[in-house]
Amino acid sequence: MMALEPHGPDVYVGQSPHYPWGRVYGGQVVAQSLQAAIHTVEDRFATHSLHGYFIRGGTSDEPIRFEVDRIRNGRSFVTRRVVARQSNGAIFNLSASFQVHENGADVTARPMPDGVPLPDELPDSTWSPMLQRRSVPRDAVGGATAVWIRVPLPDDANQALSQLALAYASDDVPYDAAASVHPNRRPDVEHDESFMGASLDHSLWFHREAPAGDWRLHYLEPMGYTGNRGLAFGRVYSTDGLHLASVTQEILFRYLGHD
Repeated sequence: MMALEPHGPDVYVGQSPHYPWGRVYGGQVVAQSLQAAIHTVEDRFATHSLHGYFIRGGTSDEPIRFEVDRIRNGRSFVTRRVVARQSNGAIFNLSASFQVHENGADVTARPMPDGVPLPDELPDSTWSPMLQRRSVPRDAVGGATAVWIRVPLPDDANQALSQLALAYASDDVPYDAAASVHPNRRPDVEHDESFMGASLDHSLWFHREAPAGDWRLHYLEPMGYTGNRGLAFGRVYSTDGLHLASVTQEILFRYLGHD
C-alpha cells in the first residue's frame, strides 16, 4: 500500500483496498500522503509531526494522486505540503515537518495509565487484514477509549516505515473517543444509524521509536462536543509504557433524530 508510483515531478499515485464501510480509510490517506512527502526528503530527516484536513470521502474504485509542495528545506527542519486528489477533487490536505536527530533532554510527563490489560489478555477486534486489534474495556480505563493495535512489519523495517504504520493506525481510535460523549450515543451499538459522521482534521506528533511491528496502545480521551463537532486527545504507548506519539482529532458527528 505504501509503494506509491511516481507520476511526474513530486507527484505520486497510490491504490486503496476496499473497506467494509465503502470509503477509503482515513488513516490510509494520512499514511500515503506522508509517504509521498518522505519521497522528497533526505534520509537524515525523520517526521516529527503532521497535520491534516479530511476534505471529502475517497473511493477505492480509482487511484489517489498525491501532489507534494516543497515548502521549505532547512538545515534542521524540512516542511512539506501534500494534496491528495481523485476525480471529484481534493480529498485530503497534509502538512508535515521533518527534523534531523538532535540530542537533548528526554522527559515523559504523561506515563501510560496503570492497570491497562495487555493485548494477549483481550479478545480480537480486528476489522482489516492490514492490522491486528484488541479493544480495552472502557471501565478498565476510566471512560477513555483504548485499543492495542499492531501493524505487522518486516524485521528490517526502518524508522520511516514504522512511522507510516503508526500514521495508518492513528485514525482508528480517535473517532470513537470523540463521539463517546454525545448524550444520544448508544455505546452498545457499533454502527448507530441515528448518526452520520466523518473525521474533520487529524494531528500526530512522533516522540520516540520502539521496535517496528510491536503492539501500540492508542489511548484517547474525549475533550467535549459542540456544534456537531467532537474532539479527542490521546497518546500512543509501547507495551513497556514508552510514550511514542500523541494524536488529536476533531470529528463531525450529527444526530439525525431517529431511532
